[in-house]
Amino acid sequence: MAQFTPLTVTDIKRDTRDSVILTLAPPPQSNGEFKFIQGQYLTFRRVFDGEEMRRSYSICAGVNDGALRVGIKKVDGGWFSSWANDELKIGDTLEAMKPMGNFHAPLLPDGARAYLGFAGGSGITPMISLLKTVLEAEKKSTFTLVYGNRSASAIMFREELEDLKNIYLGRLNIVHILESEAADIDLFSGRLDREKCDALFSCWIDAKNADLAFICGPEPMMLAVSDALKAQGMDERAIRFELFASAQPGRAKKKAASASAADKGAKCSATIILDGTARIIELSKDEETVLEAALAASIDAPFACKAGVCSTCRAKLVEGEVDMEANYALEDYEVERGYILTCQSHPRTDRVVVDYDQ
Repeated sequence: MAQFTPLTVTDIKRDTRDSVILTLAPPPQSNGEFKFIQGQYLTFRRVFDGEEMRRSYSICAGVNDGALRVGIKKVDGGWFSSWANDELKIGDTLEAMKPMGNFHAPLLPDGARAYLGFAGGSGITPMISLLKTVLEAEKKSTFTLVYGNRSASAIMFREELEDLKNIYLGRLNIVHILESEAADIDLFSGRLDREKCDALFSCWIDAKNADLAFICGPEPMMLAVSDALKAQGMDERAIRFELFASAQPGRAKKKAASASAADKGAKCSATIILDGTARIIELSKDEETVLEAALAASIDAPFACKAGVCSTCRAKLVEGEVDMEANYALEDYEVERGYILTCQSHPRTDRVVVDYDQ
């Protein structure tokens, strides 16, 4: 069952013209549930015009800050982000699930690692958590952040980033890439694409000797950065992704070969295990995902983005086979162990068993 807890808004900071930083406080009895790992996110829910909407936003605080904060950038047509930016007030409450997400690596207090971070727009939000936590915990590690924006006025956390540079002088390097503004050096103007990355790696950033890379932003940017890093010899297992849910406006289109003409309308018996209870439901192989069928049967299965991005709907496929339309959240080893994103999974077999408890 998806557990939501009311969090009280204790502070609202206007960061840029179209973004806010919210400080949230859980009830005293739930404090332990909201301890987070750097790079994790919160999933919120709210009803708009009778329709429940869920959205995930990254935590933008270090693990030792003693605060729970998220950054929310206003998106054109975005109900939740517009409401949070324009109407939310101090003292209001937001219902949230406990922190989730795998956009991090285990800390090594005695380590001396070279980190790379690449962010586009509001993709800086989890990077703030990573920067603050890693540089505090790993005294010998360094972090280079490449941050792309349309203009200087769109840079989120600008003051905080400058403060962090001063605190971790010599260990934190920040490179701003501005799309619509000229810079003294051409290298720092334009888009954060493959060509820009290749140029940065050739003369400014030592990607060959980096240990870990974190990338958060729109999908085209992430793919370009990843390709450039791999071309420099970085193992793809050292590259971590966090994709904007907003980059996926809806569920990915079904693969054309996911259902043959003979399979049209074919049914599957699905056993859904959640909170120790198993329920059997029937779904259409080519028309419904496992998550859609579970929700239609009034099973309170966890979800947030429904776009294969956030991993909130992650479950283990115990029996049967599925086609996953998109996967931006699970690591290869998770897929090999049988984990699926239920929001993207269509059954291929007549029977599947899906366990949310594992």
